[in-house]
Amino acid sequence: MRFLVLALLAIPAFAVPARLLFTKSFPGSVPAYVWLAVDRNGGLQYKESPTDEQPLKAQLKEGDAALLFSMAEKLNYFKEPLESGLKVANTGKKTFRYEDESGAATESIFNYSLNETARQLLDRFEQIAATERAYIDLDRTSHFDKLGVNDSLAMIEALWVRKELAAPEQFIPLLTHITAHQSYMHLVRERAARLKDEFLAGPVAEAPK
Repeated sequence: MRFLVLALLAIPAFAVPARLLFTKSFPGSVPAYVWLAVDRNGGLQYKESPTDEQPLKAQLKEGDAALLFSMAEKLNYFKEPLESGLKVANTGKKTFRYEDESGAATESIFNYSLNETARQLLDRFEQIAATERAYIDLDRTSHFDKLGVNDSLAMIEALWVRKELAAPEQFIPLLTHITAHQSYMHLVRERAARLKDEFLAGPVAEAPK
């Protein structure tokens, strides 16, 4: 029995991966609240209400998650202030937060920052949020508003063309559903099929300059 207890004590506790969190509160905007979390393994969660207990989940590529964590490291994991202090228009209360494997956290709250790395990280978080909103919109229209599906696909395609679409693989099941059902217009099914093929193939590498 003594050896069994010692063996159990020797088993390491389950480690929760470190994660980055971004929140934005901007009453009057749409959405008025955004919360997203990305862990070091690329696990992504997104919600638009602080009381939502079932956030949308997706999976970022490891390289995309690594880039976010690299920027967070350059910002010393948000241990220093990021607010510029300048008198500028209110663009929402933003929070960058880092939680390590033990759950210890550091964060910085700002409206506007002059730090270039912070601005790049904000841009990337905003792109991820826009992607998840586009997913929610396509999910809604594909089930309840078939006439709106083409506009939803156009929004997704615009993000893709600008190289701002995060985790495009998350769209594959919805695109497959649209492509396979005759209840959608032919042009919508064609567009969904093309996007599906492009997402499966991955982004085209830029030619060296």
